[in-house]
Amino acid sequence: MLDIRYLRKNTDEARARLVDRGVEAETLDRLLALDQQRRETIAEVETLKAQRNEVSDKIAFAKRQKEDASQAIAEMQTVGSKIKELDAQRATLEQGVEDIAAHLPNLAAKEVPVGPDESANVEQRRWQPDAASYSKRPQALQAAPEWLKPHFEIGENLGILDFERGAKVSGARFLYYIGDGARLERAVYNFMLDEHRKEGYTEMITPIVVNNTAMFGTGQYPKFVDDAYRVEGLEQTYIPTAEVPLTNYFSGETIPAEDLPIKFTALSPSFRKEAGAAGRDTRGLIRLHQFNKVEMVKFTKPEQSYDELEKMTANAENILQKLEIPYHVIMLSTGDMGFSATKTYDVEVWMPAQNVYREISSVSNTEDFQARRMHITYRDEQDKLQLVHTLNGSGLAVGRTVAAILENYQNEDGSVTIPTVLRPYMGGQEVLAATPHF
Repeated sequence: MLDIRYLRKNTDEARARLVDRGVEAETLDRLLALDQQRRETIAEVETLKAQRNEVSDKIAFAKRQKEDASQAIAEMQTVGSKIKELDAQRATLEQGVEDIAAHLPNLAAKEVPVGPDESANVEQRRWQPDAASYSKRPQALQAAPEWLKPHFEIGENLGILDFERGAKVSGARFLYYIGDGARLERAVYNFMLDEHRKEGYTEMITPIVVNNTAMFGTGQYPKFVDDAYRVEGLEQTYIPTAEVPLTNYFSGETIPAEDLPIKFTALSPSFRKEAGAAGRDTRGLIRLHQFNKVEMVKFTKPEQSYDELEKMTANAENILQKLEIPYHVIMLSTGDMGFSATKTYDVEVWMPAQNVYREISSVSNTEDFQARRMHITYRDEQDKLQLVHTLNGSGLAVGRTVAAILENYQNEDGSVTIPTVLRPYMGGQEVLAATPHF
């Protein structure tokens, strides 16, 4: 949620920055007009309440003097009716203010490129493994051979991914991992969690069902309610990411300043309808309705948050570097980054069979946007309550990491070499080969 005081005092600047985020200029004007009416109504109610108190004193005095108080009583009734009418009007105005404010995205940081969509994103850096080792792989960036296959074909040919039976049982964009496929997925997320624990993150196991208040807190509701898997008949939702339960952990609380920054990580299943993605990535592990993801979340003081954003991005990059898979980092434009974010880096992994980079992690600073919605504070050096800054990032999307491994480590005979860092998690196994299971 944006700070209404900032919007009042910096209206022209705020309007321009919201336009950069795709908000119509008139939206802020409507919000501030309702806010002004609300404030005027509150002031009028306070005046009438003071008047009612005066009348009440007059009635009490008249009764003590055994005088006729009927005129004062009638006056108080009139004032009371007006207060009731204005309170109802105030409630309507407050709801109008809240409805508009809840749909306003966060304002972008000044260094974020302005643009309507992903075409305005700016690459920050590229990384690929040491040339001595990477050049030995035939699927290197500069020498992709004709026999390369997309990850879903590799998985099906090896008998480790079954999309057909997943669709039979659950519908499109669900699947079964089988045998070494399931073992590889488990190896990947255990490796990620271990790496994040080394970086000082506290590992969590979170609920996978949250209430509507939690979804509002992180910014998924009300704007993206149609993208969520909701529990019928209850005010509950299956999480789209562990960001929701992790960030809401401190909702309504004041965190001791000496504890900041606080860093959480968690593996969780994630559930998304992907309503806006019709026709894209309908095959494979890239865009599923249910998938595993390792999440990172931080709570920081305001002056720490942008340094922590860089560190969190580096934590995501560390996973791919140790897996020796090429990637690049891009800064998202105002039109491409998420609703709650003020600045976002996407880490995109190289997919040689598709000859393209695909998102595998999105790392964002939301500043105090989420904390204002969730009422998460700390006390500064003057003992005044201040809102914390919150950050979140994928560390990484597990299925997409499996897809990247299959494509980047595939061999001409159809087998897949297991990355060195994952072999201890797979009992020393070095290669994925076709193995009959049934």
